[in-house]
Amino acid sequence: MGGETDDGARPARKEFIVSKSTRATKALEQAGVAFSVHSYDYDPDAEKIGLQAAAALGEAPARVLKTLMALVDGQPVCVVVPSDREVSMKKLATACGGKSARMMKPADAERVCGYKIGGVSPFGQTRRLTTVIEEQALAEPHVFVNGGQRGLQVRLAPGDAAALLKAVVAPLVA
Repeated sequence: MGGETDDGARPARKEFIVSKSTRATKALEQAGVAFSVHSYDYDPDAEKIGLQAAAALGEAPARVLKTLMALVDGQPVCVVVPSDREVSMKKLATACGGKSARMMKPADAERVCGYKIGGVSPFGQTRRLTTVIEEQALAEPHVFVNGGQRGLQVRLAPGDAAALLKAVVAPLVA
């Protein structure tokens, strides 16, 4: 039952169907933001999904941003940082004017943002949340951000992303 093939030899790989039209891409289109869509083979077993996306796209991890959901003083926030870096909870709380921060549980994150883990985008979330972007990301000429589903990234100027999201730009990484 555990995803094995008929002969029990090795687990079957789950195929992911990628649609290039998502709530995230629609939000970017409606805002008139220039972007391109890039699909890749999503690996649900990857230890670090953001790093796997960077490798699959052939891009530097600093340019492939991961979208995380956190709580600052109990309030949900969206956090966008380079895929090869970790968020400092102290810096996140400070950036949001709060006292404490912690990562949101996966089920809560999916419920709040409306996306599945591995496909969380800061664009087109079901609720408008405070979004905080790592300041180093704005030094890049372009970045990749999840396009709203597993195996889909959008490439755009980081300043355009920050402006559309009305994001707080701050030092966030540990």
